[in-house]
Amino acid sequence: MTELTDMSERKYFNQFAKRTGMFIGRPSLKGVTAFLIGYDQAARRHGGPGLDGWREWLMARYQVGTNLVWEAQIQQIALGETGVRPDLTPEEETQVTGVLFDLLDKFLADQERALQGPQT
Repeated sequence: MTELTDMSERKYFNQFAKRTGMFIGRPSLKGVTAFLIGYDQAARRHGGPGLDGWREWLMARYQVGTNLVWEAQIQQIALGETGVRPDLTPEEETQVTGVLFDLLDKFLADQERALQGPQT
């Protein structure tokens, strides 16, 4: 198994998505969101980019509220609703979490490509 410090951000979050319960206990959208916010804060505190640009990336690619935090933007994208509801059904919560991980992977792939520079 690859050491955590040797993983790219993308690979790390793919592992998190596959084994969410191992990282946060009982898997839930709130738990996943709290983990990602904590990760972002810790990364920035220690000089890393964290999830810098994540919210803006969502706004640039999807018709989401610009006055919303990224968690609410994800819910809008996943459920196709303009409002944000705190009372999601278990099925909706699973759907939103799946979309979150899919979009996070796409965001991180874009970040990796940007760091690599133009391909010749």
